[in-house]
Amino acid sequence: MEITHQADYALRAIMYLAKLGPGQRVSTSQIAEKNNIPPSFLTKIVSQLSIAGLIHTSRGAHGGVWLARSPESITLLEVLEAIDGSVNLNHCVADPGICSFSDTCVLHVFWQDACHTLVERLKATNFGNLAAKPASELPAAA
Repeated sequence: MEITHQADYALRAIMYLAKLGPGQRVSTSQIAEKNNIPPSFLTKIVSQLSIAGLIHTSRGAHGGVWLARSPESITLLEVLEAIDGSVNLNHCVADPGICSFSDTCVLHVFWQDACHTLVERLKATNFGNLAAKPASELPAAA
């Protein structure tokens, strides 16, 4: 299983903004260039992040893109959900009625538990913490 390219790009864009500091505005072209994101793809991502209330955008000479909230208040889960919707590891987690075995299926229970664990970890991880440390100092998965 893999997150989409769009979600990966969105996470990198938010991380870039988080590392800039409070209220710092940058152009989408700078975000795209520094993070190897196709500019046309970034336009759609910026729109989705703006609609989700994670970033602000402004046009013109003093325009740009900047975080709508502090990096500490933006979680990985919020960004992923803004781009890809709910996090689910299997279709039966989102809609148990889709599978006739969901009431008795050990795999269904496993997928629910694994999804809950993943969502809680994504919800507990914010960009303030991530931006403050080099990758080598971040905790590894247990």
